[in-house]
Amino acid sequence: MTPAVQLLKRQKVPFELHTFSVGDSDEGYGLAAAKALGVPPEQVFKTLLVSFNGDPKALGVCILPVTHNLSLKRAAKAHGLKSAQMAEPAIAEKTTGYVVGGISPLGQKKALPTVVDQSAESMDTLFVSGGKRGLDIALAPADLLQLTRARFAPLCVTDDA
Repeated sequence: MTPAVQLLKRQKVPFELHTFSVGDSDEGYGLAAAKALGVPPEQVFKTLLVSFNGDPKALGVCILPVTHNLSLKRAAKAHGLKSAQMAEPAIAEKTTGYVVGGISPLGQKKALPTVVDQSAESMDTLFVSGGKRGLDIALAPADLLQLTRARFAPLCVTDDA
């Protein structure tokens, strides 16, 4: 049982665990996961760590649909900072306690400032990593926000960002 699942059980938050298998795919892991889960890809979210203002240890979490790319400009703005870069994988793994490709926003070793893309606000359920590849958790966006102390903000690349 991953720290993410332990947290959900401890907090008595309603959730569903979904296991799946994804082989090598040209469509990308997130899209392949959505297909394996049988859910719309815009309902499956990825967890990305960013560092801020050139400091590799000043970290934040961005949670967005697997169908979109992260706008670093929007990530920085959402966290109230000037600039953002993708975090170094080794630092992301050490800080969260998860392996890249299976980083869950839940149950991380260190609580980090977290923002969820605004597209999740209107959803009943979204899927996030359960803490390892092939394990996703379905839960209400409001519960995700509460457990991670997150807020909604625009995070995705658009034509103007």
